[in-house]
Amino acid sequence: MDLKDFVEKVALTSLKDESYFIVDVIVKGASGKTKILVLLDSDNNFNIDDCADLSRAISNEMEAEAVMDDPYILEVSSPGLDHPLKLKRQYQKNVGRDLKLTLTDASIVKGKLIEVCENTIKFEKEVKEKKKIGSELVEINFDTIEKANVLVSFK
Repeated sequence: MDLKDFVEKVALTSLKDESYFIVDVIVKGASGKTKILVLLDSDNNFNIDDCADLSRAISNEMEAEAVMDDPYILEVSSPGLDHPLKLKRQYQKNVGRDLKLTLTDASIVKGKLIEVCENTIKFEKEVKEKKKIGSELVEINFDTIEKANVLVSFK
């Protein structure tokens, strides 16, 4: 089992309850300078203490199993706005928010996430016509979404 798989397995078994989920585990660097980033999310709100608890659980297990001989950096945090949505569960918690979608055909679509279905999302797409901005309700397959980011509005 490689390092990423080990950390992901430990993280999954160390979650407080079913409302928490792991978005991604990213391992970067070479030995002696390895950084492990665990992206934690929840259907409900969570705080820095939840991240610290998971970090301690992963560190303790890594030390108990002597997974790393060299020093490493372990960071547990929320995905934040700079990380694209990856899981269907993340889309679900962002219903009603504005998204920027990059589709597999390289087109970019902005609008509001209305509903998450089995294999698609219902999306109120911005349509610009003659200096007016309108909208159109469209259904987009998950398979055609290359990247999806939540847009922050300061209105």
